Amino acid sequence: MIGMITVLVALALAQAPQCNPDAVALMTAATERAAAFDLVGAAQRLQTAVMSGCRDAILPSIYVRGWIAARDAYRVGGAPESLATVSRAIGMLQDTLGKSGPPQIAALVLQAAAAAAQSERDELALMIDYAVQLEDRNLSAKLPALPMITAHEAAGDLWLQVHRYDDARKAYERAVQRIGMTPRITLGRARLAARIDAPSTACTEYRAFVAGWQATGPEPPELAEARAFLSTPTCQASATPRP
Repeated sequence: MIGMITVLVALALAQAPQCNPDAVALMTAATERAAAFDLVGAAQRLQTAVMSGCRDAILPSIYVRGWIAARDAYRVGGAPESLATVSRAIGMLQDTLGKSGPPQIAALVLQAAAAAAQSERDELALMIDYAVQLEDRNLSAKLPALPMITAHEAAGDLWLQVHRYDDARKAYERAVQRIGMTPRITLGRARLAARIDAPSTACTEYRAFVAGWQATGPEPPELAEARAFLSTPTCQASATPRP
């Protein structure tokens, strides 16, 4: 799939920089799908936008597919061959789009995700801390964060993935301060609370996640996860009004 994207990127870069209205609509739809935790759907829409010659879709297309590949690699133990797609995505970001600005931040996040897939915590810390630092500078300069999944959100998710719960907590707190509360952060905080045996906090966060859900379309597994947790006796008891 990344090989196909390589061809599409070359075509997009050779065309006019403006994105046509259809491509803009696809990018908006991709952002909505990412917010609804449908990264595969987001990637498909971004790829179509790239095929139309939209340069603005190139970075998020490569980035989202690299992130998906890194999470898939984690599920199979992070074997080197499972990370080949992530490595190609990182190379494309660096060699095709540049070694500074958003491409640099996106490449760092993917390097951190690859490290997390192999439980290489020291490498993860090095890459994700730098990515968050660079994104923080951009935010201070009124520039946008990474699309679809910000570096700040990725930091919390990756630390949670490798069971570094205090680091995950700090990352999510910083993310809230810098980019505001998002569904991804709320879900991450709920999962964190559940894993550190803080059920009352987990119930509160999962309730906020469900109550704030605004996406349309099929419900993702994340929403089912939240509802399942809220159906437990602990959450049911805390939700029952006292006489």
